[in-house]
Amino acid sequence: MYLYGGHMLTIIIAVLAFGFDQLTKFLAVKLLKGNQAFVIIDNFLSFAYVENRGAAFGILQNKKILFVVVTLVVLIIVVSFLHKNYNTVGKWLKVSLGLLVGGTLGNFLDRIRLDYVVDFISVRLFNKFDFAVFNVADICIVIGTIMLMIYIILSESKEINE
Repeated sequence: MYLYGGHMLTIIIAVLAFGFDQLTKFLAVKLLKGNQAFVIIDNFLSFAYVENRGAAFGILQNKKILFVVVTLVVLIIVVSFLHKNYNTVGKWLKVSLGLLVGGTLGNFLDRIRLDYVVDFISVRLFNKFDFAVFNVADICIVIGTIMLMIYIILSESKEINE
């Protein structure tokens, strides 16, 4: 199948990441907003509705314009890179960038539409430390970034480029 220059894998990954993120946020709003946290694993994992007007860990609160500009610049760079290099990069990088684009678009849509990002996954580590509340888009961005770092570190390896 040929879709936009053969960019099918990256587009599918991005659409799946974006769609799953938006579905889970929709469910979080419907089921969690205004309610107590829903405990999955006591003292470790729960679902709790949070409106995040900042970035990771709640930093840079109420800087919507900054987030919009940075997001657009990153998306333009990634899409331009993919358009120019798609046939010369391996599946690993295509999946990595698909996760990054899908996750970025998921949080971007929230910022544009709501002025905040819906977060709902709450993790407590070692029964003492409450990790930042996050969402599926954040997971996709983190996994995509880790994959990208691995790709960069191992780019000389033939296996990562296939």
